[in-house]
Amino acid sequence: MAESVPVRCPACRREHVYAAPSYPCVCGAPVTPELDRDAVPEALTHHTWDDDWITVQCTACARQDQWPRPELGCPCGTVLRVPLVQERSGRRDALTEEAQGESDSGAGTGGESEAADSGADEGTGQAAPAPSGSRRPRIPLPRAAPSPRPSFNPVTIRTARDAVTAAALYLRWLGYQEIRRADQRPPSGIGLAAHGVLAQIDPTLRPASLRDVECLWLTAMTESTGCVYFSLAGYAEDARSVADTLGVPLFVLDLTGTPQPVNSLADELVAAGA
Repeated sequence: MAESVPVRCPACRREHVYAAPSYPCVCGAPVTPELDRDAVPEALTHHTWDDDWITVQCTACARQDQWPRPELGCPCGTVLRVPLVQERSGRRDALTEEAQGESDSGAGTGGESEAADSGADEGTGQAAPAPSGSRRPRIPLPRAAPSPRPSFNPVTIRTARDAVTAAALYLRWLGYQEIRRADQRPPSGIGLAAHGVLAQIDPTLRPASLRDVECLWLTAMTESTGCVYFSLAGYAEDARSVADTLGVPLFVLDLTGTPQPVNSLADELVAAGA
């Protein structure tokens, strides 16, 4: 279970007890960002896609994935960004690198020429071979996804942002990696992209139309990738028919955050994965 930490709102000075949510890694282990209880939370005035996601490493398999950044809504109306331990470490490393760079720049050119001379063979002027005991760079091996796939853990949908988060988590559960905001903004809803797929999320209370599905398919065709549609309110009848013809998997997001397949193409995607 995630550790609870005290969080004080800088606007109204009210203190809350907050625990970061856990998300499922592809290995099945829960992933929870470590909260920094010593740092002061930051009041948010607006969201950006890059700031809303963080990279967290799974303690079980060492896999790194992006997850929603922990936030807390205060009753006074302020949205608080809860600080993380990894951000404190990142700031410390940045300061260390900056200080090291200033130290190296003040060392002069004499050390550089001496190092160049010592690394060359006196007779030929060529670089001397590395010692036999030197460490070679480690080449990471591809990580195979476990089979069978672990159960999907949804997030409750209360806002449009929750709907996007639920869709992003589901895409990652299917096997798509490096999920990001799509380069082209769709006519309606929000677009996400990953290697091999373009997804559109419609968090409105109107059924997705024929035009919505066709626009997603055309954009995916121009980018030579597959596509998938997530809707909170379902689909118009002609939209479902054209999706079957064009090969677009359709999902409906229920309020528990679990996407439900609407057509056979979505069923096949769930069964096979990315």
